[in-house]
Amino acid sequence: MVTALQTFKESMQLMGNQFEISVVHHDAAWAHEAIAIGVAEIQRIEALLTTYRDSSETNLINQHAGIAPVQVSQEIFDLIERSIRISKVTQGAFDISYGSVDKQLWNFDTTMKSLPSKAVAKQMVRLINYRNIVLDAANTTVYLAEKGMRIGFGGIGKGYAAERARMVMQAAGVTSGIVNASGDLTTWGYQPDGNQWTIGIANPDCAQQIFSYMAITNMAVATSGNYEKYILVDGKKYSHTIDPRTGLPVTGIKSVTIISTNAEIADAMATPVTIMGIEAGLDMINQIHNIEAIVIDDHNRLYTSKNIHLN
Repeated sequence: MVTALQTFKESMQLMGNQFEISVVHHDAAWAHEAIAIGVAEIQRIEALLTTYRDSSETNLINQHAGIAPVQVSQEIFDLIERSIRISKVTQGAFDISYGSVDKQLWNFDTTMKSLPSKAVAKQMVRLINYRNIVLDAANTTVYLAEKGMRIGFGGIGKGYAAERARMVMQAAGVTSGIVNASGDLTTWGYQPDGNQWTIGIANPDCAQQIFSYMAITNMAVATSGNYEKYILVDGKKYSHTIDPRTGLPVTGIKSVTIISTNAEIADAMATPVTIMGIEAGLDMINQIHNIEAIVIDDHNRLYTSKNIHLN
């Protein structure tokens, strides 16, 4: 006798984040084996992208900044190439050379009572420049043109890992599931009752509460919010999100949620919209196929791209 469909879930710490993987199936053992396939893929990507292991391709690129090109796997080369395309679309608001930022700029704790001057901030981010990431497709090499430059995949890695986990699990026969990487998630198929997946948008003033719900399938969602990390200077709230072009924190937006067909794109586009601001950010989103945005400003006003319908 075939038992009824159920949703089987597992949570785990990966890539420095809490992941939760859900699989719909009637057999628990089969579902947990499928989840293990997804976990193994995320661990593989973590080893590729990490900056905590000297031998990772990311670190080898950084160690040779200003010295020599580094040959990398096709996978890393392609991810960097896609990242540069996103940098161009967002006019530099997304930039994987963000790893070059002077670490002194990161003292965003409760003891910080003033912002750096515009000149100091600009000096601290001087090495952030995606145009100085030189790619050679014929030799699959990556060269950072300035000494001291560093790349990092913090703005796109979780989404890429979620998307890859979905792909390997689908290849293994999983017809319905969710890969949730700390709020950056990808969905496919349907719940056991045949309904679409219900996704909650966190309330920017209380991350444990839900601001709004969406029913989706075969879609990815990513949220970038300043409500968890910020400082107060002269009574004004400044987010932990830094504009890579100025070195100064952005203001005005509490959270941005991106809905797309691809988790990598959703992850990568959430922060740039925050940096670009409501008008420019939504104008950009409205010009791109298969991507939508929900923006909540500092006064809890809600803005959406043109095809969004919230419940």
